[in-house]
Amino acid sequence: MAIDVRTIREDELVSWLDAQTTGFLVRPEIDKIAEEVREHWDLSRIWGALDGDRVVGTLRTYGTELTVPGNRGVKASAVTQVAVRPTHRRRGLLRRMVTAEHAAARDRGEVASMLYASEGSIYGRFGYGIACQTAAWMIDVRSTRIHEAAGGRAGSIEVVDTDESAVDVARRIYEGTRRQQPGEIWRRPITWKSDFGLAGRAWGESWKGFLAIHRGDDGTADGYARYHADPKWEHRQPQSTLIVDDLHAATPDAEVALLRFLVDVDLVTTLRIEGRTPTDRLPWLLTNPRAARLDDVGDGLWVMLHDVAGALVARTYERAGSVVLEISGTEPDAEGRTRIALDAGPDGASADETDRPADLTIHASALGAVYLGGTRLRNAVLATGADEHRAGALDEADALFGTRDAPWCSTFF
Repeated sequence: MAIDVRTIREDELVSWLDAQTTGFLVRPEIDKIAEEVREHWDLSRIWGALDGDRVVGTLRTYGTELTVPGNRGVKASAVTQVAVRPTHRRRGLLRRMVTAEHAAARDRGEVASMLYASEGSIYGRFGYGIACQTAAWMIDVRSTRIHEAAGGRAGSIEVVDTDESAVDVARRIYEGTRRQQPGEIWRRPITWKSDFGLAGRAWGESWKGFLAIHRGDDGTADGYARYHADPKWEHRQPQSTLIVDDLHAATPDAEVALLRFLVDVDLVTTLRIEGRTPTDRLPWLLTNPRAARLDDVGDGLWVMLHDVAGALVARTYERAGSVVLEISGTEPDAEGRTRIALDAGPDGASADETDRPADLTIHASALGAVYLGGTRLRNAVLATGADEHRAGALDEADALFGTRDAPWCSTFF
């Protein structure tokens, strides 16, 4: 029997969840999960590969907004929960689901698709490139403090109840900061509830922790840290780890104030700050920079561009340049190539399809990797190659796409 790839019906949701959780080697209570997610998930964005009446492959998306260099937001599709049953591997089901979703994303007018990869070797062939790096920072708080010169003494900090009103405060702060940070995305209401332990528990234990709100001297909430503890005692001495799940601030001073507060929490020997970047300024804030070390460093957000011209015009460029780019691999099974004439500079950019000779041919995954400015093009092309039709074109494009500051996405999906 031929396997059908399509969006699922509501009565197929349990079978879909069974396939997805089987692929990820977990066994939760899928009936309860189905009840919890029905009101939050859009069935028109849930793809399944069906062998008869059984779902054997899964892919789900939701619509969001991605902040690009220049702090403009573009419509994007967040791809998640991609899996294939172990009995149906190597049959091209993932390729078929990705191709169908990409066509739907273009119809929805979404400029890009994004994902976090379960395995690093899968998504490059579908046009996705590593656009953001992610890391956790571990701080031995016994051997360091925040420099006095770093600031963070103004305003006040309060630890508040993690209720609906606290969620609203944190969300308002994040909405302001994510619009100023390339790589950040809009978060769904259910994401906020889940992050604060206010959603269902069918997936597992709900979050339980604390929320610290920073307010400026005028009383305006301008930063927050959501955190929990891993309590530990050895030989009657406190050895706890404080885990910061999310930290955002509207100003550098508010961020330093929150970090100063977290470093000084009693009973803690280690502060772990999740979802940051390897280029974080954190060590420079410490009296002992060796007290901070990186952990769990690796690829974060992967990006694939659907509307290449629209995406290139949407972002800004810190230097001027002109290049005709030929992009291959814009779709898994496409033989054609997209050729774009890009003229860009600090005052704006134009990007139009053209029949002019290409200066540089690169793969779509390389373009996705460099789009947010944090990946060097000369590195991104190493896996897929680059054809330079005009001498110096690769170096010029490499400089053109780069940004002073690295992109950052703190939202996992």
